Amino acid sequence: MRLFLIVCGLFIATKSFSQSDTTITLQAITGLQYDLVRIAVKPLQKVTIILKNEDDMAHNLVFTKPGKRLSVVEAAIKMGDKGQAANYVPESEDVLAASKILIPNTTQTFTFMAPSAEGSYPYVCTYPGHGYVMYGALYVTTKPLPPLATDPNIPPSRQNTEIIVSSPHPFALEYPLLYRTFMPDCSPAAIAVALTSTHSYCFDAGKCYLRYAWAGGFVDNTAHWKGNGNAFAKIQGNIYFKDNVTYPLRVGKVDKLPDVSFKGYTLANRLPTFNYALDGVEVKETLKSLANEEGLTRVFTFVKPTTQILYFVTKADDGITYKSSVGKWQNGTLTIPKGTSKVTLTMNRNKAQAPPAAAHNH
Repeated sequence: MRLFLIVCGLFIATKSFSQSDTTITLQAITGLQYDLVRIAVKPLQKVTIILKNEDDMAHNLVFTKPGKRLSVVEAAIKMGDKGQAANYVPESEDVLAASKILIPNTTQTFTFMAPSAEGSYPYVCTYPGHGYVMYGALYVTTKPLPPLATDPNIPPSRQNTEIIVSSPHPFALEYPLLYRTFMPDCSPAAIAVALTSTHSYCFDAGKCYLRYAWAGGFVDNTAHWKGNGNAFAKIQGNIYFKDNVTYPLRVGKVDKLPDVSFKGYTLANRLPTFNYALDGVEVKETLKSLANEEGLTRVFTFVKPTTQILYFVTKADDGITYKSSVGKWQNGTLTIPKGTSKVTLTMNRNKAQAPPAAAHNH
């Protein structure tokens, strides 16, 4: 467990200012939210946090100095592939206390001393893709809190008032970009990734496979920012690929759908690698944009060389021409031999929809 308790002038307690202890239960819930959007404690009060992850994705909880939420969130993103080992908590004087990353249905308890200076101290999930919208405010004060509807320290969607959104994004975009959001034709555990400003895809973390890819833009989450935490994101652009085979990667038998388990993702230069297991085979998958955004490459790395034959099943009418670095194609199915450690699959967009029999160039 990695727990940050920064001891500085803010956290020096004295008997003359000591307060009674307090325990607060905080839950990460669906819709990239904490159930409590504000917490009030007294200066130098001993605070015990019971953090419960009731969502279907991983989350953490990081307390920062006033006004430092976004800088800490950006620092966590820049940790890249080193972030997971550090629970996506950057080494920074702006971090006051933090939990570890909690997978779904787990709990962590940690304790820290409230600052001596009164003010609003943000708390935020720094798991990549979450921190711009999943946050709240720890008020260290002996005074009443500001009205919820006009509180500038909480997400606009939690102010219970009409929000005017001038952009479908509440922050400047930098690519690649990842959103944990609700997407159409996907399980609730959707992850939308913008590889560039005009090339995106949707990965289904609940089912552990690429659902679809599109060109023309990213997503419009205006309804979500306005307060509808369960709203679907609107795709900006045109879908050019959609998986219609239920699950493409299979183990041992071509006609058997695998049991899958999502293990999270890591970021390297903002680009995600998804970690999952299917029928006990541990897989790491990274998707990249082809030149001129003419399709995708999907790199499958197996944690251990495969001990069974694997199959990658496609549909003849999915608008894609496939090539692979390993294995043989027959009738739209790639056979991946035993002992394979890595497969690079290239998915080129067809300029025009070919007849079914010619949809694959194998």
